[in-house]
Amino acid sequence: MTSECSVTDAPFLGDNLALDFINSEYMVDGQRQDSLTSEQSVVSWLERAGVLHNINQQLPEGLLAEAREFRDTARMIVHAAMNSIPVDLTVINRVLLTGQPVTKLEWDGDMQQFRTAVNQTSDSPSGLLWPVADALVSLVTSDKFRFVRQCEADDCILLFHDLSKSHRRRWCSMATCGNRMKVAAFRSRKKPV
Repeated sequence: MTSECSVTDAPFLGDNLALDFINSEYMVDGQRQDSLTSEQSVVSWLERAGVLHNINQQLPEGLLAEAREFRDTARMIVHAAMNSIPVDLTVINRVLLTGQPVTKLEWDGDMQQFRTAVNQTSDSPSGLLWPVADALVSLVTSDKFRFVRQCEADDCILLFHDLSKSHRRRWCSMATCGNRMKVAAFRSRKKPV
């Protein structure tokens, strides 16, 4: 069962755009929480992540369904990459193909020089989700992918990119899961036999 919650509740603990998008579905008290509850919540998440700015037009139809399908696929891709197994790539390749931004060369009259203009398409769900798909491709093809971890807390499904110097991070957040697990371990050691 998945409960609905506010997009502001979604944790940004993954240290990677794609992992943070996957983490927009998370667990609280053993129940899945979904911060993507409407087309507007998807846009709000993308704005909060810094990949979408000032969308003033009508939201593309089907954005919520596409975002949830893409998130599920992204989660499967990350787990498949962690286990070195193949997985269906149809959804991500569709987002990458149909949502790809248009790059143009323009003249900047103020600076008196050429510049690159990248126009993100926002008339389709794939256009809005493309930056997340691009981040996922970069992540799973990176030599640093081996530092992607799942939180070790028993009741947590969050993923994170361990960018610590020693690469020994165990929890999505020390303030939440880390403390809970350490307290539980301490209590279990103190129980009478």
